[in-house]
Amino acid sequence: MTSKLLSELVRLLRARLSRRITFWIATSIVLIEAIILIPSVYRRQQELLAQYHRLSSGKIAWIVATYPHQSPADFLEQLRNLHRMNPDVVGGTLYTSDGELIGIFGEPPALSFEAAREGQRLYLQTLQGDRYDLACDVFPLDDYTIILRHDASDVSREVWYFVLRIAGLVLIISVFVTGATMIVLNYLVILPILNLREDLTQAGEALSGNRPPPQFYSHSVHRRDELGEVIGAFIQMYDRVGQAIAQQHQAEEALRLEKEKSETLLLNILPDLIADRLKQTPGCIADGFAQATILFADITDFTGLSSQVSPTELVNLLNQIFSAFDRLTDKYGLEKIKTIGDAYMVVGGIPTPRPDHATAIADLALEMQRVVREFRHQLDRGFDIRIGINTGPVVAGVIGLKKFTYDLWGDAVNVASRMESQGEAGKIQVGEPTYRLLGDRYVLEKRGIIPIKGKGNMTTYWLLGRRETNS
Repeated sequence: MTSKLLSELVRLLRARLSRRITFWIATSIVLIEAIILIPSVYRRQQELLAQYHRLSSGKIAWIVATYPHQSPADFLEQLRNLHRMNPDVVGGTLYTSDGELIGIFGEPPALSFEAAREGQRLYLQTLQGDRYDLACDVFPLDDYTIILRHDASDVSREVWYFVLRIAGLVLIISVFVTGATMIVLNYLVILPILNLREDLTQAGEALSGNRPPPQFYSHSVHRRDELGEVIGAFIQMYDRVGQAIAQQHQAEEALRLEKEKSETLLLNILPDLIADRLKQTPGCIADGFAQATILFADITDFTGLSSQVSPTELVNLLNQIFSAFDRLTDKYGLEKIKTIGDAYMVVGGIPTPRPDHATAIADLALEMQRVVREFRHQLDRGFDIRIGINTGPVVAGVIGLKKFTYDLWGDAVNVASRMESQGEAGKIQVGEPTYRLLGDRYVLEKRGIIPIKGKGNMTTYWLLGRRETNS
């Protein structure tokens, strides 16, 4: 019970509204007391200073009565004795009734004769301490004007003690009044507001996280005042927002699924970079590449195979072979361009340029031969693959408005197609540019000079395999 009470007290003290109310209540009390205190301090100071006049006048009257003086000089000497015997009298001046200075003893007062005759008094702060100058009216000394300087340091201390006592009393009163007010306000206003704030926080978390509604404090509150109306409005708002967000989430989820389908379909058609560019800036895309290696592959004897199996079996077989080719393309980081019937086209070095595009295509071609041999062995069918490779500059891009496809154009593409069509089943024919890039890392056999449609005579090579390296 005690820990719960302390917890609520700490919670109240942390509340900004609670602190503001506490501050303004305490400030108001302090201001009111300060307005009352200022004249009280002044009156207290005047009461203490008046004591100096009574005491000094009494002492001088006693001296006059006890030690009658014969001359002004004798009287001045008696005043000097008063100064020496009373530490609070630190000096003075003695004047005749017409203002003639008879003598000075101790610290000379700053109060002039004229001001003294008018009844003025002077309170000063000096390096030696506080000083109080006043004229002593002692009957029957009408022939003299006595101005005494007193050490008034005790007055300052007494005034400060008075201020501290009043301030302590004000502090006790302000603490009591503020505390009592805050206890009432906290339980009527502050605690319900804090609990409502927690409900709002929980409501926000539940709505943003799409979680079931929590057990709100507001459900247990039944108040017939403005705060009760605010709490009721919060419950209604939460229900309405929750319904709206649930509907929005359903719509967003449906939209997300459709978008994922569209993204997947687009990425299956186009390279990632080209798909992103097309989404940002629809229209024609055409990029030139100084070096790329193109591969064309064709399944041989496919027409004869089609007469031996059903169309469904034929398509399934082609799908299996090309799916294996797709996995190899991903393995070597190459870009599949398209399939046309039983022909397969792939390129290396675009849309992201890479220095090893020729070797990656060569490795892919050798793996494609291996895959076809495995399928032929499993199915015991008489088909093979013919592959052509060439390297050179190309232009790649997307054109048209419908049924987008990423395609290649250029002389190097045409030569690669001729390398395939004028090759031999079960072999990989490469052009001169590709031969130079592969170098001595692969086993290549010169085929010789052959006529290439549209290009004339060209020297071509058979790619036989990767050269063994001595480790």
